Order: sequence, then C-alpha cells, then structure tokens
Amino acid sequence: MPRQIIINSTPQEARVALLEDNRLVEVFIERARGRGIAGNIYKGRVTRVLPGMQAAFVDIGLEKAAFLRAADFYPSTGDEVLTDYDDENGGHPAAIPTATTADAGTGDSQQPSLVGPAPIETLLKKGQEIIVQVANGPIGSKGARVTSHIAIPGRHLVYMPLTNHVGVSRRIEDPDERARLKAAVDELRPPTAGFIIRTACEGLSKREMQGDVRFLLRLWSRIQKKSEGAAPLLLHYDMDLILRSIRDLFTADVQRVVIDSSRDHSRIIEFLEAVMPRFTDRVEQYTDRQAIFDRFTVEAQLNKALERRVWLKSGGYIVIDHTEALTAIDVNTGRYVGKTTQEETVLRTNLEATKIIVEQLRLRNIGGLIIIDFIDMEKAVNRKKVYDALSDAVRKDKARTNILHISDLGIVEMTRKRRGENLLQLLGEPCPGCDGRGMVRSAETLAYEVLRRIRREAAANPRVERLEIRVPQRVADFLATTEAAAVHAIENEFSTKIVITGALDLGDRPYEVTAVEAAA
Repeated sequence: MPRQIIINSTPQEARVALLEDNRLVEVFIERARGRGIAGNIYKGRVTRVLPGMQAAFVDIGLEKAAFLRAADFYPSTGDEVLTDYDDENGGHPAAIPTATTADAGTGDSQQPSLVGPAPIETLLKKGQEIIVQVANGPIGSKGARVTSHIAIPGRHLVYMPLTNHVGVSRRIEDPDERARLKAAVDELRPPTAGFIIRTACEGLSKREMQGDVRFLLRLWSRIQKKSEGAAPLLLHYDMDLILRSIRDLFTADVQRVVIDSSRDHSRIIEFLEAVMPRFTDRVEQYTDRQAIFDRFTVEAQLNKALERRVWLKSGGYIVIDHTEALTAIDVNTGRYVGKTTQEETVLRTNLEATKIIVEQLRLRNIGGLIIIDFIDMEKAVNRKKVYDALSDAVRKDKARTNILHISDLGIVEMTRKRRGENLLQLLGEPCPGCDGRGMVRSAETLAYEVLRRIRREAAANPRVERLEIRVPQRVADFLATTEAAAVHAIENEFSTKIVITGALDLGDRPYEVTAVEAAA
C-alpha cells in the first residue's frame, strides 16, 4: 500500500503524519516547550531504594525523580546471561528512543531478558551514581521510567553497550538473510559490543552497515567521556521528532516525504545524504498556500481521532472511554441490522470492529490496560472467530501487545505497551466544568439543579419580581420543552417571572441566576 510521511513544522511544534493509502495511521507531535525525553541518557543519583517494591528512585535532574525497577537494572559486567530474545519491540522500551513514536523504528527488537535479577537492595544504595536511559517520559503525576540497559539506535542497527550479543529483527523472516546479516555484524563489531539488526538493514551490504557501527561506537565513547561529570547530568539528547521520524519511519516502502519548512527540508536532506543518500529524491518541500495537513486531509482525520465514537462502514460503531486505570472500548451494532440472523449480524459487526479497534489504538497511541466489550455472541465458534481476528489485526501493530482469551460475555482484556501520552492527553486537558473527571453534566442533571436554585431564590426573597437564568443552550432547550410545566409551576407559586436564555459565554460557570426586585 502507498505510504507517505507528511510533516508540518512550525517554531512552536512539529507534527508528523504517517499515511497509508491516504489514511492517517499514526501521528506524532512534539512541542518546543515540552519536548519528550524518552531515549535520553543521563547520569543519575539514587535517592531512594525500595526493597518492598523492588525499585528505586533516581534523580536525573528533572522536577520528579525517575523510577527504576529492579528488572530494569543491569550491573555493568558485560556478561549477562541471555535466555530469550524477542525481536519485536526495539531493544527494550527505549531501544528506539522517542517520546511519541510507536517503537519508532520500528518494532525491531526487544531487550534480552536476564536470569534471576538480584534483589535491588544488594545492587543499589542511596547516593550511588548510575547511567540510565529514559524508557518512558513522565505521564501525568508520574515521573519518567528509566533503565540502565542502554540501547542507542542508528539507522540500521541498535547498539547495546552492556551486552555482547547480536540479535536480528523478527520482521526479517528469510533465514538465509538473517544468517548473512548476523555474520556481517559479527565481523564488524568489537567482541564486547552488542547490536540489534533492524528491519531497515535487510538487503544491505556489510560495507553499508559499517558506517552505522562506527558512528554508534564513537557516540558511546563520547557519552562515556561526558559521564565523568557529577550527577545529575544529561549525557545524550536524542534527535528531535523530525529527524527521528526520518531515521525510524522512512523505510523503502515510503514513497515520499513532504515537509512545509525549508529549514527542516534542508536538515532532512543533509541527514539522508549521510545515512541513505539513495532516498533524497523522495523528499519534497511543500510550498502551496493551503496548509499542508489540510492538503493531505490529515487535519480532518486528526480531529476525528479525538472523538469518542468511531463509526464502522456497516453502520455499527465503537465507543472509546478513558479512565485513569484503563481504556474501555464498547462495540455496538448501531444502524446495522444485517440481512440474516441476529447472531450473524453481531458476528459481522464484531469482526469489522476488530480491525478498527487496532487502528484506533495505534492512531491514538493508547497503551496500558484495555478492555473491549464485544457484542454478546451465543456460539463459542463465533467468539473464537472474533478473538482470532483481533489477534491477527494486532500483528500489524508494532507495539507489544498481550491479549487474553475472550470471555463468554464477549469481554477481551488486553495490554498494549504504553509510549508516553495518548493523543487525547497530548491534545486535550481535563474538563474545567467537571473537576477533571473528563465529562460534563448532562442537560437533565443541570436542569434539575437550576430548578432547585430558582425555587430557593424565589422563596428567599419575596421582593423578587423576575429571575433571569442563563444556561448552556442544551439545558435551555430541556427546560423549555421537557420541564416547561415545572418552570410555570414555580412562576405561579411565587408570582415570579422566570426568563431562561441559552448562553455561550458562561466560561467555567454552569449557569447564571440574576434576581430582579420589584420597584419600591
């Protein structure tokens, strides 16, 4: 399928859209005032060791201390025992270090797991200085999560200075090609250097990979030299979003990159000439007057990605709700009535929803615990079809996922690797009218509150001749129709005229009540 990268760059922010068949499948946003720190390498100082949690807090110079799990701390011995190598997600959470991309790079490899990590209290002590890399940037009230297993991505390889192992991306499926690449990197690397061969390496010659090896080894040498300073200290700042996107997303199947900034166009060309000059002719500078995201319909698709309800082609829909603990997705038949039996209608809706759900998880960058409530299916064979369809759909998602079997009630529990803030968190803010709970009161609820307030005002002051009420239009409509009789009843009871108008300028206030007294 045709793939394009569309980049909108301004002094305030950079936005990168990945399109497949002109459909927005991923979007990454980085603002100048809040640039992400995932992938950055720091020299930090341990501030607390928590044996009961098998974790530690590390001061890396940010407002909040970073969180280090025992499983993410590797003593710098260089002789770790490798027990399993999963090539799916980029070295470890930070192996393809970026604040916004989904394993930007993408999904190339996961860290080798280690046997029996020792208790953290035997490995770390308060005041100890250690080198760590940010796996996940701060989210909400939580500080960054860090690991001491350093992984530095190049264009074709990921360098892991604490291992001496060579891994190959699972996405390179041909066994002969895997063996060829591994043998080539084994010849190029020092005996103590570990590397992951990324998907972009497929088909490259040993000479083409040699530049990446040299670059990464020089970079690590500079980081080590800088680490002689006192903690907390930033040792390595990852590329900005635009260059990361070129490094990690610009694969052979991307037909073109279009960017609307002349300065960043020049930076991209300069970067490509150094690492993959054969791709430079695919980069275009956009000069039309129409905004680039409007020209490629990205803006409209991005706005839809913030909506709670997503319609299916059949007429069904899914509803996506976020809580602090999890994301809940509900599947509904909506306008779809089917042509045969109810069971068949439900099955078709659920099957269609599986693909859309995975697309939305990817587009909205939703991670953590996810609960999917499919429409109930009576037949076990149909539940299995939906589960298999969901499992097949997530294989195209580069983020690490884990899906539990579907229940008799059609409930699926799954996890998806969290990578920074989701799209709603990134572009939104807590609702000012609902104490940050992410929802506003219904028209019915607010109308009844207004009626109680009117009654109190009229009863408290017999001199009130008229009460002027300004409410949101939806509440005014509800009071003028559904509860018109209640309003008239209060008017008659207290001989008070009640005037209700819809207002758009209430700000943070749910409504306004003004009492007008009778002339003396």
